[in-house]
Amino acid sequence: MPLADGRVGKNGKRRRLHGPVDFRDISANEGRSLRIVLADDHVVVRQGLKGLLEREGFAVVGEASDGFEAVRLTQHFRPEVAILDFDMPLMNGIDAVTEIRQHSPRTRTILLTADTGHQHLPEALRAGSRGFVLKNHPVAHLIGAIREVARGGVYVSPSVSMTVAPASLAKTDFPPDRLTRRERQVLQLIAEGKKTKEISVLLGIKVKTAETHRTRIMRRVDIHETANLVRYAIRGGLTRL
Repeated sequence: MPLADGRVGKNGKRRRLHGPVDFRDISANEGRSLRIVLADDHVVVRQGLKGLLEREGFAVVGEASDGFEAVRLTQHFRPEVAILDFDMPLMNGIDAVTEIRQHSPRTRTILLTADTGHQHLPEALRAGSRGFVLKNHPVAHLIGAIREVARGGVYVSPSVSMTVAPASLAKTDFPPDRLTRRERQVLQLIAEGKKTKEISVLLGIKVKTAETHRTRIMRRVDIHETANLVRYAIRGGLTRL
């Protein structure tokens, strides 16, 4: 049952989604042992965030510029928290969350997004992201999100929580995507201009398998031209091209 301050219950337990968080009351020492992998394809943004996080006492153990690298670094370092840009090349943030959950289940993930429409929030929660933070919010919100998810909670930027019905945030039965996780990855790579052979190398699959995925994608979404597939991927938030 959603609570008035934005928390929802899980098996009867209360969990914070948003609401008034007095960041001054959170000791900086709470984050000193937390290791973080930070992923954003904009170097200036990534380096700026790294500096801010380290000043708060967090240890940024790895930096990634795309989703594949983020997954690889998370597998290697097994950090407590992975902070992922929603829009990344090769593999977007939501698909990276899914991969990280599979390969490093103890790592909590936070998605950073410039999406103020919030249409991707249900999908992010379904994928298993524990945090959803808007880039146009003060960095204090990101710090609060890190500490909240590290404690086992869920954090959603307050402006999102107040515009999206709390009941929808509590659901875990969101309607499934028409595409499988692998098909979404292939579609993103197609939209980014990758050839079939390049896709097979990046995903570690056979060329014939990559071709089969492409055919299935076209059939599932009823689109049979590459240009229209690209537009479909952009509308679906798989790429920002």
